[in-house]
Amino acid sequence: MSLIPSIFSGRRSNVFDPFSLDMWDPFKGFHFSADNSALVNIRVDWKETPEAHVFKADIPGLKKEEVKVHIEDDRFLHISGERNVEKEDKNDTWHRVERSSGKFVRKFRLPDNAKVDQVKASVENGVLTVTVPKEEVKKPDVKAIEISG
Repeated sequence: MSLIPSIFSGRRSNVFDPFSLDMWDPFKGFHFSADNSALVNIRVDWKETPEAHVFKADIPGLKKEEVKVHIEDDRFLHISGERNVEKEDKNDTWHRVERSSGKFVRKFRLPDNAKVDQVKASVENGVLTVTVPKEEVKKPDVKAIEISG
């Protein structure tokens, strides 16, 4: 049994060999592409004001038609969209590609005091703002009870 894996020969080694190429691969079945079209992560800030929950997401370069905002099951705020890959010209030489492209999805569980039927969204300067109004907190009615006796 060889202690050096036989990765250069293309052969698979013994099942008892700790360097065997037959070992379980956790990424087997996943397809990675070189075009950088994996799931994109967008940054989202969530703040609570006395009147509402406010979500701000950075979506530079996207039009409002390329972003979807909806409420799922009356409890989850769902923000999704897709940033497309820039068209390539055969005459172009790329030196670096750092901007991500692909689909993005962010999902937030809203608190019980959210008014999901009054959600508003807007885009300005590459920032998506989603405002979820809050229900007013009802102060409990306090009644004084007269003590007899």
